[in-house]
Amino acid sequence: MPDEAFIGIDVGTSSVKAVAVSGTGTVLATADSPMQVTVPQPGWAEQQPEDWWAATVKSVRTVTDILGASTIVKAIGLSGQMHSLIALDSYGNVIRPAILWSDVRTSAQCITIREIVGDDGLRRMCGNPALEGFTATKLLWMRDNEPANFGRIAHFCLAKDFVRFRMTGELATEPSDAAATLLMDVAQRRWSTEMCDLLGLDRSLLPPILESGGIAGRVNAKAADMMGVPTGTPVAGGGADNACAAAGAGVVAAGTLLVSVGTSGTVVAPVEKPLVDP
Repeated sequence: MPDEAFIGIDVGTSSVKAVAVSGTGTVLATADSPMQVTVPQPGWAEQQPEDWWAATVKSVRTVTDILGASTIVKAIGLSGQMHSLIALDSYGNVIRPAILWSDVRTSAQCITIREIVGDDGLRRMCGNPALEGFTATKLLWMRDNEPANFGRIAHFCLAKDFVRFRMTGELATEPSDAAATLLMDVAQRRWSTEMCDLLGLDRSLLPPILESGGIAGRVNAKAADMMGVPTGTPVAGGGADNACAAAGAGVVAAGTLLVSVGTSGTVVAPVEKPLVDP
């Protein structure tokens, strides 16, 4: 019987990482490809989504070459940076560089959202304040400042979801990244129709929300050849980097806590029901 492996990919800000593990969790191979952040103006932060895909192919190919032909990749999982906006046209082409989570150009749009929705509305609909990092503020910034580009948007997605789209041709997201857009009703685990309507955002822009552990697509023939994995390999919905880091550290139940200090600093604590800080 051939050996089996599972590949995990993290689409990070500073690098794209890949790891292969056995069915029992033994690490078999790792690789990473560095990324650069572009700062066109003070306070801006951008990356090219196609660079994520190229780095993913490079990292995964390195891992599969280490594994060798005797090891079969059974499935692929994904994690990635949160909030970043990737705008796609009707052909699936990237319209402009991704606006990253660390970009703070959207202060005026945050004020607009607070004026339209109000803090009580934000708490009730999406459980988050209107901050520059969230994806919805970036969509409004494009509408205000790049109307021609905004008019071309057929879909938007987040970093790991773009990589999965390139692997499978399927657009989707999952709850942990959807919750980081300011457009999801976190308590109901679905897109907030009310929030979209108040902000004047077409709901057709939103990808389906699938479960993190479910199959969100299968690797197509072109991507399979590039990465060295079998065509049809299932790709999971995956999760936002902080959610996946918490799961990987065993922080999965109430009463446990993860502190992560990296490109950003985060504190993550699982709770049994949605709680909103008043």
